[in-house]
Amino acid sequence: MTNPFQPPAVFHRWGHRLTATLVGLSLAATLAGCGSPEAPATQNSEDLPVVLTTFTVLADIAQNVAGDKLAVESITKVGAEIHGYEPTPQDIAKASKAQLILDNGLNLEAWFGQFVAEFEVPHVVLSDGIEVMDITEDADAGKPNPHAWMSPLNVQKYVANIRDAFIELDPDNREHYTNNAATYTAELQALQENLLAGLSGLTENERALVTCEGAFSYLARDVGLREKYIWAVNAEQQASPRQIVSVIEFVQENKVPAVFCESTVSDAPMQQVVQGSDAVFGGTLYVDSLSEADGPVPTYLDMIRHDSDVILEAMTGGTE
Repeated sequence: MTNPFQPPAVFHRWGHRLTATLVGLSLAATLAGCGSPEAPATQNSEDLPVVLTTFTVLADIAQNVAGDKLAVESITKVGAEIHGYEPTPQDIAKASKAQLILDNGLNLEAWFGQFVAEFEVPHVVLSDGIEVMDITEDADAGKPNPHAWMSPLNVQKYVANIRDAFIELDPDNREHYTNNAATYTAELQALQENLLAGLSGLTENERALVTCEGAFSYLARDVGLREKYIWAVNAEQQASPRQIVSVIEFVQENKVPAVFCESTVSDAPMQQVVQGSDAVFGGTLYVDSLSEADGPVPTYLDMIRHDSDVILEAMTGGTE
């Protein structure tokens, strides 16, 4: 049967069609009843075209634009560490049925190029068009910081890219995607304004965000915070003594009251910073993954609100 959602040639294309070996692997995995990664938004429906994203945050953003016209799923599961992810046979089976894949770009998904090399599946890079910030420290200095989605202002561009991709995929529902994108963009703008208002009362030393990973550069830029981190990207599993000492010195010199770590990595290195300084551990922040539906950050908007609330409460000692 002809696929009415066959994607047009304007999308980026990678590689060639699946080899017989990979198809066999996908079929075997499916017949074996292996579970597939959970989508954070809606239940898949067989009569809808499938859109895959590389991680749960992008899936939630895309679902807000798709509404009930597309089935949006995440390749990685809730809680997964995205940087060093290793695709599974179930991922291959899922991708073989997709009409479109959305990825972040900016070297975030190091595994992505190899993953799509065996497919003729179109993909769209959602960070295209943003003002890219470079990493400034460690071995990755000079490379683009991939965590652009941590700024609600940047995500407005992500939404525009998603809208355009969905219209290309399914032009009959142009008005649906356009309206959903406009509604969600307004929510993102309101979130940005609330962030600015909430953080406006912080003193100079409280306006320093110290985290395990350098994932907050875009957010810090757009809300007027300084940033310091132990490592630039979560590809590193061990923090070096030099990195720990550098953060301790920054915290002490700037009298930073609280420090933080992300949900997908161990906070042990940051606890060393706490032991070597006057700062307290302010709490866990979410960056690379949403939580389950009953968790603290089931959506992107919840994630930014949660991180903002945790930062504000820790910095002000709960007095705001």
